[in-house]
Amino acid sequence: MIRTPWRRREEPLDHAELRRLLPAPGDPELSSDRLRGLEEHLMTEIRNRTPDTAPDTAPDTAPNPLAGPPPAGAPAGDRASRPGRRSGRRPVLVGVGVAAALALAAAGVAALAGGPGGSGGSEDPGRVAAPPAGAVPAPVVQVVRGSTAGLAGAVADISGAAARAELPEPGPGQFLYIRSEVSGLVSWEGSDGKNRSYVDKIHPREVWMSPDGAKGWLLEPHGKGTGCGGITLDDPEGGERTLNSPSHAYLKTLPTDPSLLLEKIYDETRGMGNGPDQQAFGTIGNLLREQVVPPKLAAGLYRAAARIPGVVLVDDSVDAAGRHGIAIARTDESDGSRTEWIFDRETFAYLGERTVQTRDAEGIRAGTVRGYTAVTGRAVVDALKQRPAGSAPGGDRAGAPAAPSAGT
Repeated sequence: MIRTPWRRREEPLDHAELRRLLPAPGDPELSSDRLRGLEEHLMTEIRNRTPDTAPDTAPDTAPNPLAGPPPAGAPAGDRASRPGRRSGRRPVLVGVGVAAALALAAAGVAALAGGPGGSGGSEDPGRVAAPPAGAVPAPVVQVVRGSTAGLAGAVADISGAAARAELPEPGPGQFLYIRSEVSGLVSWEGSDGKNRSYVDKIHPREVWMSPDGAKGWLLEPHGKGTGCGGITLDDPEGGERTLNSPSHAYLKTLPTDPSLLLEKIYDETRGMGNGPDQQAFGTIGNLLREQVVPPKLAAGLYRAAARIPGVVLVDDSVDAAGRHGIAIARTDESDGSRTEWIFDRETFAYLGERTVQTRDAEGIRAGTVRGYTAVTGRAVVDALKQRPAGSAPGGDRAGAPAAPSAGT
């Protein structure tokens, strides 16, 4: 509280006068070291608060008939989240989250600094006149209501296809390679004070990881914070492997029984995210998006996800490559965003993921596509930064994306 002897306590403060007394805003340009530090911080925050998924304004459907009693690791009664735990290393499985979060942070830093693109003059320096570079208006779609009707049959088909999939298995000295098309939300407040929802232009993202997770590389030249040459994902200290910071070798140690899997997921993610059910769903989604999951484990993960309260089947969804399919989905009760895992209608192969706003919230209108991905390739290569034969460079989008492998 500001106290001055000549001002009566009930007299309002002169905010315009206070603004004139403040120093001029600094230069918004950040050094590469500062950007790298910001990325590291955001990666840590994303690990502890997974930002995906959600039920509609009206719930999608009645209680999930596959859910059954809560796993032993799931808290009973009040589902409010508790302070999260931190794992030993930053995860690779951030998908669209990194691009979206870094875009938000960069826009926020520029807005606070009142730099180029700011409103300037006598207007509020916290607002900018133009959206971030590379951003386009977020698509708005009709929200298709989800239902538990048909969920059991769809999960049986999807898990069966995953169990039968012939996925690449890395050998000594080899690397897992995952290529996807991605786009994430960029919130922007214009100089008129109105919030607008923009997304990054759809762009390629490539990840290389050694089976033990010790070496890796991320290339996302059109994203935020990686630069044209990419960034290292090396973990020379060999941090602890967890569900939110896994390696391929770690995934092979997990149980494949759905009940045991779900119990472990609830226990290991206790206190993280927007409630235990939402965090469990998000954790499984992260594993599916940017890993090569062993076939039997993938089948178990799908069956485990179907038992999470609030999970529904959506008849139609579209990935970042424009491919339509059915979706297993869940709505985040806290913000109304619904994350949809999309599968081919014929082969039941995993295609990608989409997050759609189901109700007006936080300045985002219902139907806004907050982000989406499309997995276009999973392979094993012999060296870091090497691409499979016939694969286009990460900075190019040559032709239509190739269909992903069956299962995950």
